[in-house]
Amino acid sequence: MFQTFDSAGDPSVGKPRVTLLRRWLAENGLDGFLVPRADEHQGEYVADRSARLKWLTGFSGSAGVALVQRDRAFMFVDGRYTLQVRHEVDLDIFAIESLVDNPPASWIKDNLGKGARLGFDPWLHTIAEVKALKTSAEQSGATLVPLDRNPIDIIWKDQPAPPVAPVEIHPIGFAGELAKDKLARLVAAIGKEGATHAVLTDPSSIAWAFNIRGGDVPHTPLALGFAILAADGKHQLFMDQRKFSRTVAAYLTQLADLHEPGEFEAAVVTLAKGGAKIALDPVLAAEKLRMLVEDNGGAFVSAADPARIPRATKNQAEIAGSRAAHRRDGAAVAKLLCWLERQKPGTLDEITVVTKLEEVRRQTGEETQMPLRDVSFDTISGSGPNGAIMHYRVSRATNRELAKGELFLLDSGAQYQDGTTDITRTVPIGQPTEEMRERFTLVLKGMIGISTLRFPAGTRGSEIDAVARMALWKHGCDFAHGTGHGVGSYLAVHEGPQRIARTGTEKLLAGMMLSNEPGYYKEGSYGIRIENLILVAPAEQVEGGDIAMHGFETLTLAPIDIRLIRTDLLTREELHWLDTYHAWVLAEISPMLDGETLAWLEKATAPLPHDAKI
Repeated sequence: MFQTFDSAGDPSVGKPRVTLLRRWLAENGLDGFLVPRADEHQGEYVADRSARLKWLTGFSGSAGVALVQRDRAFMFVDGRYTLQVRHEVDLDIFAIESLVDNPPASWIKDNLGKGARLGFDPWLHTIAEVKALKTSAEQSGATLVPLDRNPIDIIWKDQPAPPVAPVEIHPIGFAGELAKDKLARLVAAIGKEGATHAVLTDPSSIAWAFNIRGGDVPHTPLALGFAILAADGKHQLFMDQRKFSRTVAAYLTQLADLHEPGEFEAAVVTLAKGGAKIALDPVLAAEKLRMLVEDNGGAFVSAADPARIPRATKNQAEIAGSRAAHRRDGAAVAKLLCWLERQKPGTLDEITVVTKLEEVRRQTGEETQMPLRDVSFDTISGSGPNGAIMHYRVSRATNRELAKGELFLLDSGAQYQDGTTDITRTVPIGQPTEEMRERFTLVLKGMIGISTLRFPAGTRGSEIDAVARMALWKHGCDFAHGTGHGVGSYLAVHEGPQRIARTGTEKLLAGMMLSNEPGYYKEGSYGIRIENLILVAPAEQVEGGDIAMHGFETLTLAPIDIRLIRTDLLTREELHWLDTYHAWVLAEISPMLDGETLAWLEKATAPLPHDAKI
């Protein structure tokens, strides 16, 4: 199994470990310390060694910050984790704050106090974050103190070693472009920014630029390291060379000088002392790097990671790979949904479904000679009230039966060498209530709204996010997460900078892949989410229109449960989209199915009665 079911979080760890941290703070003249859920690369997933926030607090979510003072402590999380955090941290130790409405930078201004000294690890906070924190601290009369060593690393006596998973070369047939050509494109971008060098801190960018994949963090094929790209082509790659086979080392030597991670800081210092102009992405690069550059006479050039947009705009090989991956994955999901519908209520639990889903994905991969490499994230398998926890992670402690009369939310994804998938389906166990059917249909209307949208060049995700919410808003409902995140090509399932959300400021460009996943969550009762992956299509002229418009191509291939749909709430256009989508699903994945599953799929994708009035 790629997924384990150990306890997601243990609130009992908080008290003794916070006590150790407070003792260290007192001994070192500090009034507090910030502990983000981050590593030196600012990725969503961190290696076990870097899971400092979970070790200290018990919180296992992918976004959060703890602020520990000598006499009080706070846990900052966003809307996805407001329920989860209360199960995973000791509420006698930590007060819960909103990471969105009152983040640490805002909280500090109003609460830290004059003369207070707040420590932080400059490797774990970005340049932009520290700028905001410093401004807030100054306004409160406090001081932000960068530390040479993280105190968690001092008090964590059995901290795991850094990961050394093998690195592999990503074949050109899947990458679609040679690494040397990608690097040449990045060099041109560096020159346009007026820099002599650029530091790649995001392992996804390094993986994309060098056409390599690894296994240093859960569920995302990344090799942790840093790269310094030079305008003169003398690139440097800093990565533990125990990860390299002879073949991989020979390949990488043609692209860059290879160094151990311990040499990275010295290399930055040397360049800075030589007067280098070093580009760092302020929203990705650690504050420590800015300090190394400016404290040693170099020039810090604030510039976006040059690989982010090229990586996000997929080429034809990556798009073809994703389409193929989604056909296989859709067949696997259909097998799972067919199996699930045949089981009697009361005979399954959340873990059983996760295990079965991985089994059918493995089988489908073997049958098509494209093995399942990993899941793309821990499957969200939420029965009844667990489905209302947006980023619920099932464990043996929380495992729940799929009970009659409830909804079951299954959000999962897979990593194949040709593509990354992410799909959510919500199904009824037994007879759903009319409220469930109504809310499901409102969510579906939002998903269809995004699927059928046309939009001009230059449109940002923030400008279309409301489309997914309009039907819910009309009924006084909403959901506390973005509508869509970017998706990588056999890389991170949550990839930036593209997203559909109130905070989605990046322009949506042809070739970008995103999720389309509106939802509805009734605390203590049920959760609903419907998710397909979509691809931004090239702009085309609209008949009778004035300007060309982009649209979305849907990639995900799996039926949407018609038992939960109220057709009287759908327009004719929405019903037409659903019928067309289901016909396409049947045509694409039926060749990989037979017998009972094929008969089930034919029934699940049958046209719906057109009760729409509009």
